[in-house]
Amino acid sequence: MADFFPRKTIAWEVVEDPAAIRRLSNSLPEMALLTGVPLRLYRAYVLSHGSPESGLWVGTTLVLFAILLLVMLTAHLANYTVRHWWWRAPMFAALEAGTEIMMSLALTAVGMEKIGSGVAELSDWLPGAAQVLMWRMALVIPFTVVLAVLVTVVRRILLSRENRTSTALRVSEARRVVIDEPPAPPAS
Repeated sequence: MADFFPRKTIAWEVVEDPAAIRRLSNSLPEMALLTGVPLRLYRAYVLSHGSPESGLWVGTTLVLFAILLLVMLTAHLANYTVRHWWWRAPMFAALEAGTEIMMSLALTAVGMEKIGSGVAELSDWLPGAAQVLMWRMALVIPFTVVLAVLVTVVRRILLSRENRTSTALRVSEARRVVIDEPPAPPAS
């Protein structure tokens, strides 16, 4: 019975290869790279073609930017249990920010990186890099906490509606038990 219900999902045998999109969404570095490059190019496009005086333009672009980032994060986190999110979400934010920072350096080197109404210089790169990392963490971590609470609550509601409250209780009990500790014998 213990082999049928492993504690780590890695122990499951894969019956068939997942689709390409699923394999991509499983990979933390690939998802961060796939997110960081387009977001930095989107930012460069918005700053070079937009109207920064318009509050509607700025607000719309910021909301779209955040939605794209959080959708990609959610697509990655959906492959894992909530228990693994505590390190995957900040790592995703750090890798995505790192990708954006490297794209920013490349765009700055070729003179295409905007800062305010002017072109960014290499002296602007390091403060901008710190700001990118700070904003990614400030956006990703609270979102992940809210998403984890929401997922946990919805799972409990669904289990109780299916009259599987014993499963919900066992899940709660399993979280309290130390992983290496053998289960207690059933009471007779």
